Amino acid sequence: QVQLVESGGGLVQAGGSLRLSCAVSGRTFRIYTMSWFRQSPGKEREFVAAAFNWIPGQDSVSYGDSVAGRFTISRDNTKNTLSLQMNSLKPEDTAVYFCAASPRVIQVTPPDDYDYWGQGTQVTVSS
Repeated sequence: QVQLVESGGGLVQAGGSLRLSCAVSGRTFRIYTMSWFRQSPGKEREFVAAAFNWIPGQDSVSYGDSVAGRFTISRDNTKNTLSLQMNSLKPEDTAVYFCAASPRVIQVTPPDDYDYWGQGTQVTVSS
């Protein structure tokens, strides 16, 4: 099993920055794909960013269209952490942010492809 715990959420003004972290424990050697998703009330869970290493020694990242150029995902396998640096935040970025992981090669954007989820951390951006 794999456990994921997010931290770093909070309230920030538009244009500001926040850094989210996800601590990973358990069978971490099985994790190929780690991602961030977000969900606002009444909306579906939205893909934010993914970091994956399906080919040994080759790390790749992918971003959702709404955050590309503003958010940066990073993964530290020595510390078993996943981070999301969020800059130039907008009110529409307000959501609960979730960390997700999969031990398989997946399509990265569909939430159903992931096996493990954290509890989420709230990010609120005021205008």
